[in-house]
This record gives sequence, C-alpha cells and structure tokens, in this order.
Amino acid sequence: MRFLLLVFIIVPAMEIGLFILAGKTIGAILTVLLIVLTGLIGAYFAKRQGLEALRKVQEQWRSGQPPGNAMLDAFCVFAGGILLLAPGFITDIVGLLLLLPITKNALRPILIKLLKKQFLRKNQFYIYR
Repeated sequence: MRFLLLVFIIVPAMEIGLFILAGKTIGAILTVLLIVLTGLIGAYFAKRQGLEALRKVQEQWRSGQPPGNAMLDAFCVFAGGILLLAPGFITDIVGLLLLLPITKNALRPILIKLLKKQFLRKNQFYIYR
C-alpha cells in the first residue's frame, strides 16, 4: 500500500519535472506533440498486441490448457497500453518496455514469482506451467 502511495506521488512529480525540462530544451509545442505522438503509437501497439494476446488466451482455453503465459502477456500488453496512453515520458518508457517481446519475456519469471508469493501464500490460486 505504501508503495502505491509513493508511486502516485513521486512518478507524477518526476513527470512534471521532465515536462518542464523538455519544454525548456525542445520547446513547449514539440513537447506536447511528442506526448500526443507517443499516446497514438501506444494505442496502436496496444490494440495490435492486445488482440493477439486475447487470441492466444482463447486458443489455449479452447484446447483445454490453462493460459498462464498468454495471460501474463495479456496483462503486460494491457498495462503497457495504459502507461503509453498516460501522458508522460517515464510512463511511456515503462509502457514500451512492457510491450516489447524481449523485455516482456524477461519480466515473465519475475511476474510468476510475484504471483506465487502473493497468491499461493494464501492458498487461493494454483499456477500450472
């Protein structure tokens, strides 16, 4: 809970600082255009990869397999798309990292470890791989 509180305070403050720095460096109009451009690119990639992730989840459900990796990929695509749509340079970088296949594959074991730690401790969910 404290972590989320810090994220909601520190990240926007850092974004504002970067907006001011970018505005002074490249100008206000280019800064706004860059923010709009990253939002549009993020929406495009999130839609394209999101539909692919949804298709993989449905495919695995139909074949009787639990969609573990496909669900994690879908979560990364969803979170990355949200972050790319949010105005800001830090959120854009993190969102892009969540959408890139290389970093998404690198994050998968970390996400599995976090999910196991959170849910298996309470005996609520089972993760099959």
